[in-house]
Amino acid sequence: MTTHDFYEALPRISDFAELSRASAYTPLPKDWLVCCTDIVNSTALIEEGRYKTVNMVAASVIAAMINAMSGRAFPFVFGGDGVSFAVPPEDHDIAHHTLANLRSWIDREFGISLRAALLPVDWIRQEGLEVSVARYAVSAGADYAMFAGGGLAWSEQQMKAGGFEVLPAEHVMPPDLTGLSCRWQNMKSRNGVILSLLILPTPEGSDRAFSELAARILRLAATLDRSGHPIPKSGPTIGLPQGRFRDESRLVRQNRSALINRLRLMIQFILFMLVFWRGKKVLGFDPEHYRTTLSANADYRKFDDGLKMTLDSTPEVQSALRGLLEEARDSGLIQFGWHEQDEALMTCIVPSALRDDHVHFIDGASGGYTQAAKSLS
Repeated sequence: MTTHDFYEALPRISDFAELSRASAYTPLPKDWLVCCTDIVNSTALIEEGRYKTVNMVAASVIAAMINAMSGRAFPFVFGGDGVSFAVPPEDHDIAHHTLANLRSWIDREFGISLRAALLPVDWIRQEGLEVSVARYAVSAGADYAMFAGGGLAWSEQQMKAGGFEVLPAEHVMPPDLTGLSCRWQNMKSRNGVILSLLILPTPEGSDRAFSELAARILRLAATLDRSGHPIPKSGPTIGLPQGRFRDESRLVRQNRSALINRLRLMIQFILFMLVFWRGKKVLGFDPEHYRTTLSANADYRKFDDGLKMTLDSTPEVQSALRGLLEEARDSGLIQFGWHEQDEALMTCIVPSALRDDHVHFIDGASGGYTQAAKSLS
């Protein structure tokens, strides 16, 4: 196996609880590169009611990289207002060019500042940290990367301090964001509240103790309907999310005028609604299968140098979770962030609606992970 083949060769783990153990992860090859992005002053954008825009812009990094990599698998994780990913050394120029161009494009189109950083894994290890990865098979058709070791969190801190910066491109080209979309309404809580949780180990805590805590949290969440999955098994409700439709038309317009692209997307959306309304196969596309696959493929929980979850929780489980997390925090084992809201939102990357490898990023609709990060204690 070459370092180029590293991620493709990782085993797919289908049991999420297994990912709470350090033994499930493999260190990245020393010549790989870590990249991270986030949106400057995302808190102010949330206060302006633009969190849907924040999510779409953050996810555009993943869409741009998937297209730039011609569909080759690489590990990435979505964090609400930012993204982290890793690539082998031969893809350095692809990653650098994509990030530089996106910084300029997003600033021009949205007036939003996107930070970006790129650094070798070896530099992270010199700080005594690690970037280890596992591959979670969320369904038969899709999988997500899970990260451990503290290296991503350290990289994000360095980025926010101005380190390892990828500068904006001087000559801007419209990025290829094919597949980035959102044609679904927000998901209202069925159980009482949508919780956004960030649970991060402290340097003083042991890997074993954190793994045991994560397992307890997952067992508690498992008492909820579908383990707290915010999307019903049959899929979300189709609908026209006004703000996100406008954002999508601007993000994916490439060289088309904004008006022409909006009309094009509107026609697509009408056809999309008609197909789902009929509920029958059209040209090989099965809308009911797509709905259930969408629900299965959503990333409502992940390990990203800690445990991050968007849960549809009952008041009883909410109270039990809070007590468990406060006890672990007071013992010095973790820091945790917590945010409550009524709805979850979803941002989608669908390279082809005829395949089952589409991925769907879940977050709280009123700030989600970004707001939870503000409350870390």
